[in-house]
Amino acid sequence: MEQIVSKSMISEVGSGTSFIEANTEPMSFDHIRRNHIIPVFSKDNEPLISQTMFISAVRDCVHSYFENEVISEPDIRVSHPIKGRVPNACHKPANQLHESEKTVYYERMIFKIDVPSIHRTIDGDEISLSIGGVKAYNLDSIGKDSRSAQHFKLFIGFKNTVCSNLCLWSDGSTQSILVTSVNDLYSQIENLIGSFEQESAFNKMKCWQDLGLTEFQFAQLLGRCRMYPSLPGKVKKEIFALDITDSQMMSVSRAYQNLQVAKNGSFLSLWQLYNLLTSSIKSSYIDRYLDRSVNSYDLIHHLHDALDNGSHSWYLS
Repeated sequence: MEQIVSKSMISEVGSGTSFIEANTEPMSFDHIRRNHIIPVFSKDNEPLISQTMFISAVRDCVHSYFENEVISEPDIRVSHPIKGRVPNACHKPANQLHESEKTVYYERMIFKIDVPSIHRTIDGDEISLSIGGVKAYNLDSIGKDSRSAQHFKLFIGFKNTVCSNLCLWSDGSTQSILVTSVNDLYSQIENLIGSFEQESAFNKMKCWQDLGLTEFQFAQLLGRCRMYPSLPGKVKKEIFALDITDSQMMSVSRAYQNLQVAKNGSFLSLWQLYNLLTSSIKSSYIDRYLDRSVNSYDLIHHLHDALDNGSHSWYLS
């Protein structure tokens, strides 16, 4: 499963801007494989499933399931470096360490693999299929032994090719799993890819281009979203739960001012609002990013129901 796939076996496709930006740095598959140490369970010194094994498992499944499609190389981002040094350099000042004396692994990693040949268009924006996952070692019980379950997050959805915003939702698009072996992990990846209904997912988002908010409704939505964190717990239980931060909603507001709809007073489509939200959450930490991506989708779906069916929404009341 640790097999390296050569460039000749993978079509190289540029990913444009990053799908997640702040608090992360890009990293190549080969750099992680060659230079990063692998954490172990302290009780029996057995290694955890490495980040490269995880990426390889997803990549193998994608190539197997979409064997006739164009597939990109993994786009990998990492954060929270855990640094160390070899024993014979334990007394050296940090500025005198040689590269061979340093050790490192990154506690959190997220990646995606694009399938650009599977694409659709919504309101002039091309979206293409994207599959990936998150590995955050801080969620694992490293202090136990290798029988302990290991945490992974998987996702499949569409990516807006213009801005690299991921379009993810909870019903079959993302999955948090616990496994004890690479074989179990591989099975879970196959299940997620095999159960994903592309046309259903696309049609749900396509209808968002036909409904939207007036400037007054958008301003009301922003105000309600900023009020949400300070609401009493009892009130929160009765309304749509928001996971997007105040600073991220401010980013939505700033980005809105650059849109033509803000300048000419026309309505902001739900598809445009969704892209403002998915752009703003790129500032999230890796282990919160997928949750906020799903929450962005659910919020737009909630607003769509309110506008299309007349159902009550605290955010627009």
